[in-house]
Amino acid sequence: MIRSCDGGSLPFVGDIAKFLEGAARFELFPGDDPVRFFEKRVRKAFLDKIEAGVDVPNYPQFRDMSEMFLVMMDGVERVKGGYLETKIPSVKPDRSHIPEVMVIKKNSQMIYEKKKEPFEVKVCVTGPYTLSSLFLHRDNEIFSRLGNTISQIVENNVFSEKHGKASLVAVDEPVFGLQDDPLIDFGSRGRENLRKAWESIFHKAKSKNAQTLLHLHNTADELFWEIKFLDVIDSHVDDPIYQMKKTKERLESTDKLLKASIFISDFDTLIKKKIITTSRQKMTELATSERVAEAWTGITSRKTDPKTFLENLNVMKKRLVDIVGRFGVERIPYAGPECGLKGFPTYKCALECLRRVSSATKSVTKER
Repeated sequence: MIRSCDGGSLPFVGDIAKFLEGAARFELFPGDDPVRFFEKRVRKAFLDKIEAGVDVPNYPQFRDMSEMFLVMMDGVERVKGGYLETKIPSVKPDRSHIPEVMVIKKNSQMIYEKKKEPFEVKVCVTGPYTLSSLFLHRDNEIFSRLGNTISQIVENNVFSEKHGKASLVAVDEPVFGLQDDPLIDFGSRGRENLRKAWESIFHKAKSKNAQTLLHLHNTADELFWEIKFLDVIDSHVDDPIYQMKKTKERLESTDKLLKASIFISDFDTLIKKKIITTSRQKMTELATSERVAEAWTGITSRKTDPKTFLENLNVMKKRLVDIVGRFGVERIPYAGPECGLKGFPTYKCALECLRRVSSATKSVTKER
């Protein structure tokens, strides 16, 4: 059975400053008004994902994906242009839990009653390689230091109880593989340290009986195949990993799985695709860019419904059917958007995307 999941992020509607204040004060001042506001928004968004039909929804992510983990660390200082290590990073005692995850755990009985069955949640953390890219000074050991801290965060935030559990832990590495980096050259100590850092994080998750997933934006660097405790590989819709014949062999030889990315989550790309497919003549890149700008003007002025640019069910179903046909349903446990939906024009539009993804996934599963 293929189940739907999501990348995590959604567009935020309302007082973002108050929301961020609530997240910062969550563990220390639970009765504060901003904390209650934060909890209410997270709880509602998680329930909205469940109502949209997502089987394993990520905790609702409205904060900056990297910053939200760096603020949990002692020994890390933000300066002009990036971050510095002032000592070996560690988890702050009063920031050891991801507030969004704690909201879901705290409200587990209510979520259970709404869903009418035990729920599952995906817990996403930013990976050590992506976090390292924000530091002004990087050495071969930075992946180990950051990886140890992320491992501890994972250990503190994977839960399992009567009403629900964190069943899937994802490490988000969008920067990996997108640029030449001497620190991870083949045969380098830094490359080996990154591999071990990933191993450590995923081992913590598996020791808590959670499945593991690595989210990438590019799979050209194949270091991920070497990670023993990695279960599921996830990349973007057009990534070659979903097309190459050798992928099937590698999945079988390493006993790994693929998450099927069946929905493009970059909204500019969605608009361009719509413009190109509906245009009666070939358009230049400049003309296409101008039409994209016009579309955004229509969306922001509320004259154009952004849902008209979303991909339809047949497109998503075809992608999923093709991936299953290529690799076998036993290798495809999840399907979902290729990434988070924070860049979508509206919250409602993002939820409609999740509804379509869920519907397409259920339809293909039912037809098999």
